[in-house]
This record gives sequence, C-alpha cells and structure tokens, in this order.
Amino acid sequence: MSDTDFLADMAAASRARVQAAQGQLSAVELRSRAEASAVPPRLQLSPRRFDLIAEVKFRSPAAGALREGSPDSVRVRVAGYADAGAVAVSVLTEPTRFDGSLQHLEAAVRALDGRIPAMRKDFLVDPYQVFEARLAGAGGVLVIMRMLNDAEVAALVECAARLRLFVLLEVFDAADIERATKVAKQYARSTELLIGVNSRDLVTLQVVPGRLEELVRLLPDDVPRVAESGVATAADAGRVAVAGYDVALVGSALMSALEPLQLARAMILSGRNERARRS
Repeated sequence: MSDTDFLADMAAASRARVQAAQGQLSAVELRSRAEASAVPPRLQLSPRRFDLIAEVKFRSPAAGALREGSPDSVRVRVAGYADAGAVAVSVLTEPTRFDGSLQHLEAAVRALDGRIPAMRKDFLVDPYQVFEARLAGAGGVLVIMRMLNDAEVAALVECAARLRLFVLLEVFDAADIERATKVAKQYARSTELLIGVNSRDLVTLQVVPGRLEELVRLLPDDVPRVAESGVATAADAGRVAVAGYDVALVGSALMSALEPLQLARAMILSGRNERARRS
C-alpha cells in the first residue's frame, strides 16, 4: 500500500456519502438550512499560548475500538472536556473506519451549549459536507491538504469562511506545509485558520517519533500551530509546547484514559507551564 492509498480510499468513501446524502437533501436546500442555523461559538485561544482540542472518537484504524459509541456517551464526555478547559472539541463523523456519525456531532453541540465550538473531523471532499457541519452546529472543520487539490481546498475553505467556521488545515510533510501556508495567507482575513501536523505514517498509521519537532520549524509563525497525534501524556503536551506548538489535538489517549478529564487538565497545565518557561 502506498502512502496515498489510505487517504484515497477515505476520499472515495466520503464522496459516496455525499452522493447518498444529496439523494435525501439537495445541496440547495442544505445550504439554505445551514445558513439559517444559529451561528456557532468562535474559537478563542488562550493568551497563555497553549490549548487543548479534545477529541471524541470511538475507533481508530491504528488502535482499533476505543470506546462504545453513543450520543449519550458523547454528551457526557464533551461536557467534561469543556469543564476541563478544552478550547474546542473535535468529533469524528467518519462511519466506516472510525465509527463516527453526524449524530455524534449534534450530540456534542447540544452538550457544549455554546460554551466552546465543536469541530467536524472527517475526510471532507465537498462543500456539501461543510454545510452539513454548520447545520449540525459545528464551529469548525478539518481540511486534509494531502487528500485534496488546490481548487478543492479553496472550495472548502471559502465555504467555511462564508459560514463563519474555523478551519484546521492538516499537513503531513514539508510540501503540505508549503501549500497550507499559501492558503493561510490567502484567507487570513476571512476566517480563523490553524495548521496542524499529523505525525502518523500513512502506510503503517503509526506515530513517527520526532516528526512533530522536525516539521514545526517549517510552520508559519503567524498561524496557530497544532500538534496532532503523538500526544498521550502531560509530559508530551509540555514537549510539543516547548517545540513551538500552540495547541495539541488529543483523541486516542483521552478516549482510552481511565481519568480523561484529569489527563486533559494535566496536559493543558503542562503545556502552558512549559510555554511560559520557553518565553
């Protein structure tokens, strides 16, 4: 399997989902409903220069089943993440490999009740899915640079900007970072953008040690930098904060932890303390 096979498979499955959804609700009607929906809360990063995006996912292709998923379990978990100080909650909505759904996103939004935004994390390929996210109440979306061409990225980001959603641009290497930096410059005035480094190898789906530190120096200084994957402990959060990341997105570690809220608080505290020492 090449490093593009996983993303290609996920993109194909995502396009099939869009086609099926359009058979139930037209793009015109979805857009009308989304634009009429309540404006979601904005992403507000801490002046202490380190934050946590806590993720809800019930399965990982690398780790297998993490928890049994249901809207009720989503509601309890995300309310706790907000209490613990997370700046946003990421919700997996991909059904085939992650056991996610839009219902999980809707449940998270209800539980958060406007306190912090929820982000739709999925393999988005079409603006239709951005409208779905806004209608579900999301305040942000993930856009995977490696999976999309420039025109596709622009279509998703422009749609998110119109809907007042923040965008996390996910990158895997230097070429992705170069493209994401151009996107961030182009749309800096129209929407909140972040760039996140995913440190997983796309063939093995395992975390590559040192990749976060290797790539952070290539990220622009004027765009919030997100460490994705490879943050499992409070010490890890401190490490990526020292490296220069402003946010850690943590999913598997929190989902499998016996005390996830305690871990979330410890990660935030460690990252902020280390960032303060670095400053």
